[in-house]
Amino acid sequence: MALVAIVGRPNVGKSTLFNRLVGMRKAIVDDTAGTTRDRHYGKTDWCGREFSVIDTGGYSVNSDDIFEEEIRKQVLLAIDEADVILFLVEVSTGITDLDMAMADILRRSGKKVLLVVNKVDNNSLEYGAAEFYALGLGDPYTISSMSGSGTGELLDAVIAALPEDTVTEEIADLPRLTIVGRPNVGKSSLTNALLGTERNIVTPISGTTRDSIMTRYNKFGMDFYLVDTAGLRKKTKVNESLEFFSVLRSIRAIETSDVCILMFDASQGIESQDMNIFNLIIRNKKGCVIVVNKWDLIEKGNNTMKEYREQIRKKLAPFNDIPIIFTSVLNKQRILDVLQTAIRVYLSRARRIPTSEFNDYILPIIEETPPPTTKGKYIRIKYAMQLPSPTPSFAFFANLPQYIKEPYKRFLENKIREHWDFEGVPLQLFFRQK
Repeated sequence: MALVAIVGRPNVGKSTLFNRLVGMRKAIVDDTAGTTRDRHYGKTDWCGREFSVIDTGGYSVNSDDIFEEEIRKQVLLAIDEADVILFLVEVSTGITDLDMAMADILRRSGKKVLLVVNKVDNNSLEYGAAEFYALGLGDPYTISSMSGSGTGELLDAVIAALPEDTVTEEIADLPRLTIVGRPNVGKSSLTNALLGTERNIVTPISGTTRDSIMTRYNKFGMDFYLVDTAGLRKKTKVNESLEFFSVLRSIRAIETSDVCILMFDASQGIESQDMNIFNLIIRNKKGCVIVVNKWDLIEKGNNTMKEYREQIRKKLAPFNDIPIIFTSVLNKQRILDVLQTAIRVYLSRARRIPTSEFNDYILPIIEETPPPTTKGKYIRIKYAMQLPSPTPSFAFFANLPQYIKEPYKRFLENKIREHWDFEGVPLQLFFRQK
C-alpha cells in the first residue's frame, strides 16, 4: 500500500491535517510545539484509492527540546519510507530558516513532494502563498487543515502522484498486543527491540511516548499488531493537558486490544499504579502477560526469581493464572518469550469448547462436589455451556442460581483452568434459572 508522509517544522498543523485525512482524532493536537514525537500511521481513501498516511514530529535544529535529535531521525525515516511527501508550511509566518533547511532535504530525497501552505483560513490569506515558490518545490496547495478547505484539491494531487498499487493489501483482522505500564519501564525499548528498528523514540525522560503507536509485526511465523502506549501514571500526577490525552489514548488502546503486556520495573517492584492498570485490563476482559523488565539490575540468589514471582502472585490474587516473564530489554533477554506467551494467551482467549465436551467434564465434578445447601434448599446444576461471546464466558443452568456463592464460582473456574489452558485470560461464569 502506498505511503504519504506529512512533514514540516513544529506547530504548522501536521497532526490536524493527519486527523482530517484519516477521519478521526488519532493524533494528539495541542498548541504546544513538539507535541508529536513518534511517527504515527493511519489509513485513508480518496476516489476509491486507499493509502497510508504518516504523521511525524516537527523538524527542528538548535531548539531547547531534548527530543530534537530523535525527532529529526524519525522525520528522516518517514521521508525514506514514503512514496509522496506533503511538506507543510504556515502562511502567516512565511518562509523560515527551518523551512529552507527542510526544503533542501526534500529536494535531495528525489521523492515526489507536494508543497502545502496551511492555515489559509480566508481569501485574503491566499495571496501570501505566492512567496513559497521561493522554496523551489513547485506550485503550493493552499489549505486550512482546521476547517478542511482546499483538502479536496490536495487529495486529488496526492492520488495523481501515488505509484500504482502492485498488490491490494487487505485490512488484516490480526491480534492486537498492547504494551502498557507506568512511565519509563521500557515499553518503547521493548517495541524497538522486537521490531529490530528505532520505531519509537526512547529517552530516560518519563512521558517520552505520548500517542499509542501501532505497528504490524510479521516475523518468525507470527503476524499481529504491536501497540506501544504512553505511560499511565496516577491521576493526581497528570498535570499537563497533553499527558491527560496521552493517558486517555492508552486506556483506549487497552479497550481495543486482545492481549495486554503489562510491564514494570524490577528494581521498583509492583506498585499501586501497576495494580490499577492490571485491574483495568481485567475489567475489560483482556488477556494479560506480566513482564518484569530490567531484571539485569537485580542482585540474584538461588531462588530470587521464584520468590519474586510468588510475591507478584500474592498481589494479583485471586488472579493467580497470569504468566510472568523476567526480561532485560537492553540485553534482549527473553524478549521473544514475551511474544510467544502473548500469542498463546491470545489463542487461549479465542478457545471455544464444544458443549458436549464441556458437560462431560464439568457435570461429574459438580455431582461429586455440589454447591453448599442454603436455607435447607439443595442447589442442582443440570447443564452448562460456553457462550458465543468474544471472551471466554460460561453459563450454568441451576434450579436456584441466586444461592450460588462466590467461593463455589471460584472452585468451578479453577476446575475449568485445570483442564483447559486459559492462562492469562479472565473467565466469566454466569448462573441462570434452568
